[in-house]
Amino acid sequence: MGMIGPYSIGFLLAQQPTLGYRSVKIILKDGLTFKDLNKNEKLDPYEDWRLSPEVRVQDLISQMTIEEKVGFMLISTTRMAGDNAFQQGGARTQITSKFNEEDLVQPNNMFTRKPLTVPIMSAAGTTKGVKEFHLRHFILRANPPAKTIAEWANHLQDLCESTRLGIPAIVASNPRNHITIDAAIGLSVGTTAFSKWPGELGLAAMHDLKLTREFAEIARQEWTAVGLRKGYMYMADLATEPRWQRIEGTFGEDADWSAAMIGEIVKGFQGTHLSPSSVAMTTKHFPGGGPQEKGLDSHFDWGKYAHYPGGMFEYHLKPFKAAIEAGTSAIMPYYSSPKGKGFEEVGFSYNKAIIQDLLRKKLGFKGIVNSDTGPIEMMPWGVEQLTLTQRYQKALEAGVDLFSGTADPTILKDVVKQGLVSETRINESVARLLTEKFALGLFENPYVDPEKAQTTVGSTAFQEKAELALRKSIVLLKNDSKILPLAQKTKVYFETHYDNGRVANPITVYKPTSPHQALEFVMTKEEADIVVLWLVPSAGGLFASANKPIELGLSKNKIDISRVNETLKSKPTVLAINFSSPWVLDELNSEAAKTIIATFGTTTDALLDVISGKFNPTGKLPFTIPTSQQAVEENKSDVPGMLEPKGYSLFKFGEGLSYH
Repeated sequence: MGMIGPYSIGFLLAQQPTLGYRSVKIILKDGLTFKDLNKNEKLDPYEDWRLSPEVRVQDLISQMTIEEKVGFMLISTTRMAGDNAFQQGGARTQITSKFNEEDLVQPNNMFTRKPLTVPIMSAAGTTKGVKEFHLRHFILRANPPAKTIAEWANHLQDLCESTRLGIPAIVASNPRNHITIDAAIGLSVGTTAFSKWPGELGLAAMHDLKLTREFAEIARQEWTAVGLRKGYMYMADLATEPRWQRIEGTFGEDADWSAAMIGEIVKGFQGTHLSPSSVAMTTKHFPGGGPQEKGLDSHFDWGKYAHYPGGMFEYHLKPFKAAIEAGTSAIMPYYSSPKGKGFEEVGFSYNKAIIQDLLRKKLGFKGIVNSDTGPIEMMPWGVEQLTLTQRYQKALEAGVDLFSGTADPTILKDVVKQGLVSETRINESVARLLTEKFALGLFENPYVDPEKAQTTVGSTAFQEKAELALRKSIVLLKNDSKILPLAQKTKVYFETHYDNGRVANPITVYKPTSPHQALEFVMTKEEADIVVLWLVPSAGGLFASANKPIELGLSKNKIDISRVNETLKSKPTVLAINFSSPWVLDELNSEAAKTIIATFGTTTDALLDVISGKFNPTGKLPFTIPTSQQAVEENKSDVPGMLEPKGYSLFKFGEGLSYH
């Protein structure tokens, strides 16, 4: 298939787009070509790309059955052949571009591991999902090469094209372009074939909106090349509760800076409006997942409440307002139930005051409301006593358009058949979902070029830009003894501490594969002039969390603090710490810790360029680092650290030194 040419969706605009097709016939009219998607040998309004999306949407809805409509309102995991994601004890096998035709029915909540009252079909066999369940929204969680994804995406679109109405699929993904510590399913895909950028906190730490926009534009080109057209990202949540275990995916604690970041990222992925070159964004998690009670996450019943002890509910809305202003295609409410705010204490996907009154009426959002994964079956906070059909009814009345987590539309169909909601209400959601697909040009050409995907994704030019970002994301916090930048030919012993639970020895000594241009690396501390310690603490990941708040001290997060302090005392030491959370540093020998660098998902090469002075650090802290665990426990969850009382901060939001 060729690339889509210059193209605009407007009323009776006769500029021929490139059509991508496999099995349908082409209709010739007025010297122009159209796809006969419903195979009736005439040009229907929804097949006529000259017409406005509104006209096309209404025509297609009039032709859809109720079964096709409810299937269209689900988004679920889709699995490629060889992909055993979510499958307990599933063997690691090679993922190919063929379909996985096996249903995945789970008796347990995939997050809490507790038994469900009704088993959930989290993924359907691909052909069955498309042809019998009429599914057209999918989440790809697999991590194969770019060409494999592109070939699979084409197979999927070919299958959709062969159905009664020929409605194309849209494939979503979590982030694929970041160096992250917690790459659990549902949060991030981790290291991929795509260009590798700093974690989201690192993007914020760059303090460079122009480069942030460039990141999004580059990632957009990579995503569209493989057929990924919907992003389950980015998080507009604020890092105001330091114990919340999803801070790594945020842009920090400052609402204004996060709003600026979100605006650039939405515009970079989508453009000024959705078009055939866009990735449609799903900004999450409305109205802000940051202020969790004690930082406990609402994936779990013990963390179901968001609360606002500092009275800063409005503060958390700022990044969402920026996303709406930038034109974000969808917004995802969180699982949490608001506590003590005057709202009904039910999960945000069930909360009419949050979705209809606040998001739609007050903030003016007209796009898609996409539930997070599984609020109906797995996280029904505040509505546990309702049946599954009643939960769907309440969520539909609240304003949800797209339900994530299940591949089986049977219960949603029952909601309509039993008259619990009207078909008119269903049509509203289907119209929003179809409008996105028409705007993305998927009805004209959903196919991609696998060879081009292979050369586009992770290209040298894209990675060069990412290399700059990886360096700009590094923050110099302390340089008291002025040992940085290191002098030429300094003898360096470089040790990384990272315990991911899968390695026998969490300590790695850096051994360059070729001589370094500025530094000389040695294999023992005794030989060294300077020791570099890079600590990568980990709380174990969100889905390994338990019914208690996490502690933020280094020793509580898999760091051998006695070894670190011994090193600090024995040699001049550059201490680099990767902050996926605002770690508490009070266990460090503060007199000896004279040189401290903060990283947020970067590479060894980038860190060495800063240490050696090849790159002058310019990064700024995206959140406040607390003085102690006690300060953490006394914090107000909705209040950013920079506004907490005196004595809370060791390093404040926005701090960061340079060499000159």
